[in-house]
Amino acid sequence: MAASMASQAVARGLHGASAKYLFLDKFKCARVSSRRWLNLQEYQSKKLMQESGVTVQRFYVADNPPDALQAAKRLNAKEIVLKAQILAGGRGKGVFNSGLKGGVHLTKDPSVVGELASKMLGYSLTTKQTPKEGVEVKTVMVAEALDITRETYFAILMDRACNGPVMVGSPQGGMDIEEVADKSPELIFKEVIDIFEGVRDDQALRMAANLGFKGPLERQAADQIMRLYDLFLKVDATQVEVNPLGETPEGQVVCFDAKISFDDNAEFRQKAVFAMGDMSESDPTETEAAKWDLKYIGLDGNIACFVNGAGLAMATCDIIDLHGGKPANFLDLGGGVKEKQVYEAFKLLTADPKVEAILVNIFGGIVNCAIIANGITKACRELELKVPLVVRLEGTNVQEAKRILSESGLPIVAANDLDDAAKKAVAAITRK
Repeated sequence: MAASMASQAVARGLHGASAKYLFLDKFKCARVSSRRWLNLQEYQSKKLMQESGVTVQRFYVADNPPDALQAAKRLNAKEIVLKAQILAGGRGKGVFNSGLKGGVHLTKDPSVVGELASKMLGYSLTTKQTPKEGVEVKTVMVAEALDITRETYFAILMDRACNGPVMVGSPQGGMDIEEVADKSPELIFKEVIDIFEGVRDDQALRMAANLGFKGPLERQAADQIMRLYDLFLKVDATQVEVNPLGETPEGQVVCFDAKISFDDNAEFRQKAVFAMGDMSESDPTETEAAKWDLKYIGLDGNIACFVNGAGLAMATCDIIDLHGGKPANFLDLGGGVKEKQVYEAFKLLTADPKVEAILVNIFGGIVNCAIIANGITKACRELELKVPLVVRLEGTNVQEAKRILSESGLPIVAANDLDDAAKKAVAAITRK
């Protein structure tokens, strides 16, 4: 059975916008995404690169038009690029509700930067990746514009097959690396990094040569590669992707654009990095869910799905759709669940005015079903649940869980299996 639109939306939501296909050899690819969606603005990533000695364009950040104007004058550059700082892609072709077209503007006249910034800051920019209403721009980056004579692609990422980091590069940069790997796999180069040795000088030089850098630029590119690896280690990254890594007519190797993904498990020692995370553009419900180590994805229907595991979430969405219902959202508990998380999950689900029924579908492997049951009964009583609740539990301590629910005296509808649960949830809404 083909996956429903709902389950496809769930899959996209779980992978997150930062997820990326990276080609590890000439025939295979792996999908890499950070477990937590730590979102950094472009200028924040460039600041981290600067601190590791990586060459980037000179830039300043401003949150008001006068500061943007002063930044443009301080740069004293032949050409200036003004970039609206939002997390969505496609800024260059976006439109502001001020009437300004484009979130990226080039100019050789510093005096116009203030006026351009006044039409960006405080206004919403709409691109193909933003909500329809757009995203309010609170910061702009004023940077030196450099000509690029050639663009390459370079990334460092974790590869399970190699039990450690690998370098991936291509002389064809400035475009989707997936397209290059599909049409010209011979132009994808890979170097496995020994985690104990780090990037060796001969590896960095070989990668630089494979990227097409020649003469003095080869040495310069190799140095940039080694510094990028230093950054990779320093911030506990799972991926550092530079596209393009370009060369200029003046003979510089510059990282023009970069995306950095971070290891969620290293947050305890990367507090400064994680404090930079911009949650202002995130869905408020998703942000609140993340506080309790829950994953929440909003959908368009009226049956809330409360599950543990992404695969089970998509199956639940599909079978609700199969029986004529529409998921309103789903909330993934994950593994190490506590009663408090169950309670907070119900608070999030019931706060959605679209929700007319809740379907709980838990398969208890490492999850103790009794903990789920206690959390459910507590939430039902304290939140005074007003919508029908259908519960299907299987796995660890399930008999105790069923006893807790049956003796609670609450109007909870028990289901024998997932199919039965979906039917009962859809029927509960139909009766209303």
